Amino acid sequence: MTKILNDAEDFATTALAGFANVYSRYVHLVRGGVIRSTRVPRGKVSVIVGGGSGHYPAFAGYVGPGMADAAVAGEIFASPSTAAIARVCRKAEQGGGILLGFGNYAGDVLNFGVAAERLRAEGIDVRIVTVTDDVASAPADRQIQRRGIAGDFMVFKIAGAVAEAGMSLAEVEYVTRHANARTMSLGVAFGGCTLPGSKEPLFTIPTGRMAVGLGIHGEPGIQERGLVSATELSTLLVDTLLKERPAGGKQAAVLLNGLGATKYEELFVLWNIVEKTLGSHDVEIVGAEVGEFVTSLDMQGCSLTIMWLDDELERLWLAPCDTPIFRRGETFPTERIDAAPKDEDEAPIYPPSSEASKRDATCLAVLFDAIVDALENAEQELGLMDAHAGDGDHGQGMRRGATAAKEAFHTAVASGAGAKSALAAAGDAWADRAGGTSGAIWGLLLRSWSGALSDADRLNASVIAKGARAAADDVTRIGGAKIGDKTLVDALVPFVDALEKNLSEGQPLSKAWSAAATVAQAAAEATAPLSPRLGRARPLAERSIGHPDPGAISLALIAKNIATRLSK
Repeated sequence: MTKILNDAEDFATTALAGFANVYSRYVHLVRGGVIRSTRVPRGKVSVIVGGGSGHYPAFAGYVGPGMADAAVAGEIFASPSTAAIARVCRKAEQGGGILLGFGNYAGDVLNFGVAAERLRAEGIDVRIVTVTDDVASAPADRQIQRRGIAGDFMVFKIAGAVAEAGMSLAEVEYVTRHANARTMSLGVAFGGCTLPGSKEPLFTIPTGRMAVGLGIHGEPGIQERGLVSATELSTLLVDTLLKERPAGGKQAAVLLNGLGATKYEELFVLWNIVEKTLGSHDVEIVGAEVGEFVTSLDMQGCSLTIMWLDDELERLWLAPCDTPIFRRGETFPTERIDAAPKDEDEAPIYPPSSEASKRDATCLAVLFDAIVDALENAEQELGLMDAHAGDGDHGQGMRRGATAAKEAFHTAVASGAGAKSALAAAGDAWADRAGGTSGAIWGLLLRSWSGALSDADRLNASVIAKGARAAADDVTRIGGAKIGDKTLVDALVPFVDALEKNLSEGQPLSKAWSAAATVAQAAAEATAPLSPRLGRARPLAERSIGHPDPGAISLALIAKNIATRLSK
């Protein structure tokens, strides 16, 4: 349990600021992350990594010569926002293009993917490599669906070494993908982790038991087993990973990783046996590492990672690097840059708008007030719903995002923005503050919806329906979810379908919306028996069955509360 804090809401940002203060010889603090504080050669490929906070030393601890050029940090266990990723990338880019590296989680895939699209539109070449090393989360023939856990560290080490050697972006991407394909991990937990400000862990493990195949965001394990000796634990970890040993695989980089509350002495005890077990299988260990590299707050447990080496990967794995938490080989000659790049972000300037559109924006602002009230009241319930197969932060993230959207909308209205611009600003603020999967989806949803609106013309039912359809289309296209996957889409698409149908039959907007909200509620509740096929809940499908999807439920809740306001 986290005991040293002031405000749980500011825990992640305060911790990052403290890290940057201590390690100023390596990094500069920028809004949303850190970048190298030493001069980087012009034309070098920028390796930029990131994800949610709570995993220290991942990801900021990897920044330095020979590894990453920058790290983007989200809230605890939540993806950084699209805006934060793009902002940090612009500050770290040196003209050679960008390789974005992150673990394979839905929120990260969405936010990093949309950020990459924005940067490419600005003329920056961006490539993406997702780490997929967790063997417990999907079978070998579906590695693309696996989560990224401690393998992040090893894959990012390879990426950093290739980029530091001056290779092209295409070469950096190719070698990083090759490293990821040859990296496998398995983790076990003896106790769950507790979010800052919470009194209870996200999950508990019965005395004398251990969870096998856990995630690093507070997700429970895929299964539970009886607690075993160090020798038996070594056998479980090694034997499982060796099932995917490539043909001719002999040399391997090996990482025994602590998850946050396992003492180093325990890891050393286990390592003695792991090393002998691997040796008995004719595995030659190269550059072994034992310690904390990818944690999960105060989780008790560990993971074992193997990267099968060829000549090139061995050279890159052993190549020099110098970061706050990992140093190898000769010291790099560096030139420190005394000041971080200035934040170019300025107060938004809104395009001209008509008085009619300004009045519409004022009316829409009332809806955001209702949304925030509803989500504040439902925060705990949504969190408990999410904890069945996730990390329990859905209610918190939705409330935080909606509050930011409300504030941005009211600020835009006060600045004279029309309905289109105010709604777009609200979407950006939601995504930027909430982070994670829900933040990315709601930011995209509102942004897409705003595209059908105007800062000149009055709002009408047809425009609102057009925006709803655009939002649904973009969420399904970019997020990749479809009806039946047990996501927000299961409620969103039926809502939009019903809204269009009701309006086409001549119903007034308030009645059409209310009826569509009822359809969304029924569709959300109908997700309970489904097995999730996307997102963080997918590896824990059995735990999710019998409980509705929290994303679908929160969308239905928002639709219902808007219906109540529209009917007044």
